[in-house]
Amino acid sequence: MRLTTRTNLAARILMFCAVNDGRLVRTSDIADRCNASINHVARVVQQLQAEAYLETLRGRSGGLRLAKPADRISIGAVFRIFETDIPFAECFDDAGNTCPLAPTCRLRSYIVRALEAFYHELDMVTLDDLVRGNCGLMDLLAMRPALSGSCSVRTAGT
Repeated sequence: MRLTTRTNLAARILMFCAVNDGRLVRTSDIADRCNASINHVARVVQQLQAEAYLETLRGRSGGLRLAKPADRISIGAVFRIFETDIPFAECFDDAGNTCPLAPTCRLRSYIVRALEAFYHELDMVTLDDLVRGNCGLMDLLAMRPALSGSCSVRTAGT
């Protein structure tokens, strides 16, 4: 299994916004720090905004930010947005399935169970889990200079 570029970029964009929580960020900043094309970033931002994960403000002093707290953003839910429009295998595509084994093949049911387990695990991961106490990520993505010792590892619930 391999995630699409859009799914990977969605995770990067959300992590960037979470690290810079409380600030408006620009798509150009995200593209630069996340090694992505500004056009790809803009398309993914548009979809994240349509799904109410980001809010955008237009104008000279505009930008974007998380639309809800990082601890309320499920990574599984985000991944589903970007992965569900691409069938995992040919037999998952009702319109384009030409596999002659489809009516009798048992593999599909096992793949369905594996995908459900995959998303179940990701449903339990929040954006906050990815960024909280992740000093390396903060050093890479923070828009303001890090203060000496400002990143400390916190345990869950603190």
